[in-house]
Amino acid sequence: MKRITILIADDETEIADLVALHLEKEDYDVIKVSNGEEAIQVLQTHSLDLAILDIMMPKRDGYEVTRQIRETQHTLPIIFLSAKTSDFDKITGLVIGADDYMTKPFNPMELVARVKAQLRRATQFNQTTTNNLILEAGGLTISPEKRTVTLYGHTIELTPKEFDILYLLASYPKKVFSAEGIFQKVWGEAYYESQNTVMVHIRTLRKKLGGDKDKFIKTVWGVGYTFNE
Repeated sequence: MKRITILIADDETEIADLVALHLEKEDYDVIKVSNGEEAIQVLQTHSLDLAILDIMMPKRDGYEVTRQIRETQHTLPIIFLSAKTSDFDKITGLVIGADDYMTKPFNPMELVARVKAQLRRATQFNQTTTNNLILEAGGLTISPEKRTVTLYGHTIELTPKEFDILYLLASYPKKVFSAEGIFQKVWGEAYYESQNTVMVHIRTLRKKLGGDKDKFIKTVWGVGYTFNE
């Protein structure tokens, strides 16, 4: 059986060592680096199952590393572990392409639980994606196997979470999902910040799809969102 390999990118040695200690207790293989450039080198030379990134790192910050990851590895789970604690920072990290965001100081056992949740979700997605059908509506084509979206033949670049939200809504046209419901299905957990996080993702998703903001994703005021064929 293939062993799970996790990248830890953090310039605080004590933090990286603490995270590695708890992950190794779970029998995961760990690669530690101290800056963004080293993180990118590891991503290019190793097969990884998950990445834990600090944001404020030397040479390249966590945002830059995440953007580069998402250019080629659309489904690799990414968890930000950062001293940045504002809602703006958290939402920015999630919109850029991270799957989860934890702030320092943190509970190592909670981090391990979140790592397991992301690994479990990634495994479940890989097992089911080939059974999902390509969806088409109004010039929009969504391929779950390739995780690509095209609009009138032009590719639309989406983050993993934007793709998951769009595919969820398009899979159930006319069904109304609350923001909390979307968060629970896409992120796989209940979360008190779901309202703002989903709202920001919907906003950026609409911009990328262009045109009338309600052309594909319609707001049902006071209830949530629905896919508008």
